[in-house]
Amino acid sequence: MAPALDVVAFALLPAVLWGFSPIVSKRGMAAGGTSLQASLVVVVVDTTIYWSALLLVRGVDPLVGLSARTLGVFAFAGLVGTSLGRLAVFTGVDRVGASVNSAGVSTRPLFATALAVVWLGEAVTLPTVLGVLVLVAGLVVLALAKGGDVSGWEPRDLLFPVAAAAAFAVGNVVRKFGLETTPATTLQAVAVNETAALVGLAGYALATDRGDVFEMPRRTYGLFAVSGTITAVALLSLFEAFARGPVAVVDPLAGTAPLFTTLFAAVLLRDLEEVTRGVVAGAALIVVGAGLITAL
Repeated sequence: MAPALDVVAFALLPAVLWGFSPIVSKRGMAAGGTSLQASLVVVVVDTTIYWSALLLVRGVDPLVGLSARTLGVFAFAGLVGTSLGRLAVFTGVDRVGASVNSAGVSTRPLFATALAVVWLGEAVTLPTVLGVLVLVAGLVVLALAKGGDVSGWEPRDLLFPVAAAAAFAVGNVVRKFGLETTPATTLQAVAVNETAALVGLAGYALATDRGDVFEMPRRTYGLFAVSGTITAVALLSLFEAFARGPVAVVDPLAGTAPLFTTLFAAVLLRDLEEVTRGVVAGAALIVVGAGLITAL
């Protein structure tokens, strides 16, 4: 039976938005922005949006009934999955380019599956094994492809998007555990997650004396704010898709984001990136591999 059109729409919207967000971020980097600045601006925007929505829905006491343990679970997910993940993401966008970075980040299901097997005791299926092999092949093709940032990059620079994928995977597994074992709603969870990420990033900036995040070209703040808004809308759409349809349909559709990034980069970042056949092939293999890993 074919999935409902509303499920497909809500699942594809995050793919398109997450495909476009790296394009905006790359423009911000090219205009003089930094990965820490981008991470902070995006988290500030996301936090503002989520808390506004939470206060609108839940009133003046939006976290009532949640224990310290519950808050700690989602705070940990924010510190690891959001703070570290986004720092690595924006560094990857700067180093290898939006198209290559987006494909690298899409290796997330590989790490999520490994964590699920070790921590949650889930079984490894044949599609999972095949998906891992296809996904790894995609990474190899991507590493050998002559494309991405026009200034050039080394294969070791792929460690940044892959590290982001690992951080996002940890965050997602912890969030899933929290949503299944605590009374927190999705909106409460994401608000606490983003708040913890903001505290973590701000603490890092203070500890490393990175006051330069307030001294970047004005245009970069606007570009990163747009990226943050796009990210917030995409995440809400993804949760709505999960609420309406099965993971086996939603996750692979949302996981096509690298293909949209590649398309957008080819059209909108011609002066900054080169989208070669190798980049397209690597991104496609990673999407297929991720789809196999998440198949039920």
